Amino acid sequence: MNPLARSLEELLPDRLSRTYRCFVLIRIALVVSTVCAAFLIPFFGYVMALIGSLFSILVSVIFPSLCFMRIVGKKATCTQVALSVVIAAFGVIFGILGTYSSVLNIVKSY
Repeated sequence: MNPLARSLEELLPDRLSRTYRCFVLIRIALVVSTVCAAFLIPFFGYVMALIGSLFSILVSVIFPSLCFMRIVGKKATCTQVALSVVIAAFGVIFGILGTYSSVLNIVKSY
């Protein structure tokens, strides 16, 4: 939420965006709008679970291990390479399982 709030603050005039009241009001409005979206959009929790299983696993598990192997390259030991491959493989497996579970929950609820 912070990047969005900062972007909204940059759109406002400087004298207004630097006040504490503006800081609080923008963040409260963002939280209230998110809560309203959660109540009004059907399957919001399931959609968030789907997005989380797709992208969170990708960004937090798969990409770091693949980037490590790319950065270190041939200097990595066999243990490091094997561990990175195992971590990436588990990330792919759990990402697929999480995505399948989320899609299944959406289909059941529909």
